[in-house]
Amino acid sequence: MPFEPGFDPNRNYNGRPKGSPNIIAQEIKEAFALTLQNKLPELEVLLARVAADNPEKAIDLMLKLSNRFLPELSRMEMTGKDGDDLFKSLKFNFGGDEENTEDSDDNEEL
Repeated sequence: MPFEPGFDPNRNYNGRPKGSPNIIAQEIKEAFALTLQNKLPELEVLLARVAADNPEKAIDLMLKLSNRFLPELSRMEMTGKDGDDLFKSLKFNFGGDEENTEDSDDNEEL
């Protein structure tokens, strides 16, 4: 049966269903992760060299690598009732001057 232009019953005109994994992309990620895992000792040495000259760049490189494997966390704003600040009465004591803390009996030390 020769090809006839028009509708092809074997073709998926809708593409990949929404939410289904992209198998090729997943295989590439796994291959890259395996390569990175095998080269981890060399990567640590290279990052240490970069950090010796430019710590900021080393951190940036680590963040870029982590973005490939760890999902980014979304930011959310937490507010109290009617949009009030949840942390207005929260105080931290880091072992500093304890005589300056007001109501130290009422606030829990963290």
